[in-house]
Amino acid sequence: MDKTTIPGIAFAIGMILLGQKLEGGHAGSLIQFTAGLIVFGGTLGACMVAQPLPDFIAGLKMGKETLTEKASDMAQLMTQLVELATIARRDGVLALEGKLAEIKDPFLKRALQFLVDGVEASVARNALEIEIEVEAEEKLVGAKLYENFGGFAPTVGVLGAVLGLIHVMENLDNPDAIGPGIAVAFVATIYGVGAANLVALPMANKLKRKVALEKERKTLIAEGVLSIQEGLNPRILEEKLRAYAGSHGKHAHGGEAKK
Repeated sequence: MDKTTIPGIAFAIGMILLGQKLEGGHAGSLIQFTAGLIVFGGTLGACMVAQPLPDFIAGLKMGKETLTEKASDMAQLMTQLVELATIARRDGVLALEGKLAEIKDPFLKRALQFLVDGVEASVARNALEIEIEVEAEEKLVGAKLYENFGGFAPTVGVLGAVLGLIHVMENLDNPDAIGPGIAVAFVATIYGVGAANLVALPMANKLKRKVALEKERKTLIAEGVLSIQEGLNPRILEEKLRAYAGSHGKHAHGGEAKK
């Protein structure tokens, strides 16, 4: 479970409600079904228009990634790559073929398969880099859904407020209903701005960061395997990987998700 998504949203909403209470308001005044229907329904519809259906569905599925946190396996990856480099230096690159069955990471296995098959370094690098970039771009498409939601929601909230004010203006002959009617109208604006800035845009930022971290992790694997192919000394390889992981290893994501 991600340690910041749910607590962060809960804390933000809690502070807002606390502030409202201190000003003499109450949470019940913010619960308006029609305002929620206009804002969330209208914004979701706009997001569907903005993206093809496969991208829209991919974005919905990616939302769960903001609720899960993966344990870092950067240290294990570095150790594994150095061990593979030691085997290749001692017994030859073909000796790595016997290790393929033990490797669980699909990307690392594919990279090593290039090495065992004798694929040229330039071809292997190009293929691995393309795979890394394509996967990152596909995942960023999912994150785009939440950016779109964050962009549309405030405007749809204003639209909901205007619709509420129109209803108020139609009932000017009832002065007692004007004040409450205006208050209800502006709840739609609160929903739109709140959903965008407390939920959707932060989720988009987190998803983009996780995509970047996974891209960095796979780049490390690619560089490690290509360095083995070049015959780099295992000790030098370890220092190279350690220098790279120094700024990212603390946050790198991989392995099994924490429950």
